Amino acid sequence: MAKKGKYVYEWPRPMVTVDTVVFRLSDKRAEVLLIQRKSEPYKGCWALPGGFVGIDEELEDAAARELFEETALKDIKLEQMHTFGGVGRDPRGRDISVVYTGIVVDIQKKVKGGDDAEKAKWFAVDKLPENLAFDHREIVELAISKIRKQTLD
Repeated sequence: MAKKGKYVYEWPRPMVTVDTVVFRLSDKRAEVLLIQRKSEPYKGCWALPGGFVGIDEELEDAAARELFEETALKDIKLEQMHTFGGVGRDPRGRDISVVYTGIVVDIQKKVKGGDDAEKAKWFAVDKLPENLAFDHREIVELAISKIRKQTLD
């Protein structure tokens, strides 16, 4: 157990999470990987793979760990894309999420739900489920626009 630091403040602390937006190209169409949530909040809704960052865990390590735990995908190169911290984005409390993106080159890689994910499934980017949890539709849309911009530059 880590010793309490010298500088301890009474300010409320937000939750820190990571989310991953993983794309693949299948049959000439872009797809994004989503998980179906096993628990509340948003039980049964589709969401990006992600979760809480451990107190002694690096952000990128947390993103890779959550991606593997929830989808069985590993060895995906992840790049930090953006930080989302809108007030009210998580009904459990103040949450700041650092979002990573990655691209699966091997389209044969199997995905399966694990940990707190009931299922893991690829969705065409133009046919996302209506019931995306949290602000994940906004996150996916930003990731799509950034990837499109990168491919056009």
